[in-house]
Formats: sequence, structure tokens, C-alpha cells
Amino acid sequence: MGRDDWADAALDALADGGLAAVAVEPIAARLGATKGSFYWHFANRDALVEAALARWADRHTDAVIRELDPITDPAERLAALLDATIGRPVANRAELALLAHADHPAVAPVLAAVTARRVEFIAAAYQQMGCTARDARHRAVLGYTAHIGLIQAQRATAGALLPDADRPAYLRFLAGVIRPPAGD
Repeated sequence: MGRDDWADAALDALADGGLAAVAVEPIAARLGATKGSFYWHFANRDALVEAALARWADRHTDAVIRELDPITDPAERLAALLDATIGRPVANRAELALLAHADHPAVAPVLAAVTARRVEFIAAAYQQMGCTARDARHRAVLGYTAHIGLIQAQRATAGALLPDADRPAYLRFLAGVIRPPAGD
């Protein structure tokens, strides 16, 4: 049982029940481990929360960016990003749980850093497409907030707002809305 196993289990617990669910004994039971195993890897619960947050940031931001960065055409990169985030019916439970705890002192800086990284990645593609820095940022913020709004609304409607069958059409529509006009 390694540190990553504990961080993964903590992230799952966070997704299932928020920060309050990140508790050593229930996670140990879920893993079939002892509290001693936990203390071998972490000084305290706060360190476990920190590791889970780092894991979330890597999996849901840095890994996606690493996967998409090699795409040289910025329009193709943005299309791949839309597909990777909105186009796949993925459970965004951890993201929703973190947004619900956005004012928590451990969560707030991680959310701020992830948001900045995501918006910068999107804006860079728009700049490569010829947008000014200001317009690129505005388009990036629009695209990013559309994503966050959609996952919030999907949760509130149990997925009824945008059924899976409608996702491809929604992606085409959204891509058209956020694509800069020719010569912009």
C-alpha cells in the first residue's frame, strides 16, 4: 500500500462525500489497510488532503495538457480539449466537490492555480490562432466557464440538461461559438 494508493482513495472519498469524507479510518477500511500504513506515508490528515488535491490537479489538468500539447494546430488542440472535457460523459464528481469547498484554505489555492493553468492553456491556443492577448483570454474564460457551468448544471439535472446523445451537436455548436472569426 503506497502513498499514491492513499491519495487515490482520498480523492475518491472526496468525490463521494466532500472534504469531510477524507477521513483516515474509513479510507483505511476501504483500502483494507491499517492506520499505521497511513502514518507511514502521511504526517496527518491535512497531508493526505494535500496529496489528493495534487493528484486531482495532475490528472485533471496537467495530464490533459501534456496529452494535448503535442497537437500543433491550435484549432485541433481546442477541439481535442472540448472532446476530452465536455465530449466524453465523464463523472466530474471530484471537481464538483472541490468547487463546493472553494473557500476552504487547502482547496482555494489549488482551484485558483488549476483555473489559471487551464485558462492560460486555452488562451495560448487562441493567441496562436491570431487573437490578441485580451481577446484570447476572454474566449478562454468563456470556454472554461461554459465547461464548469455545464458540469454544475448536469449534476443539478441528473444529466438531463445535455443527454449523451446530444453531446456531439453541443460540441459542434460550442466550438463554433468560441472559435475566433477569420482575421480576428
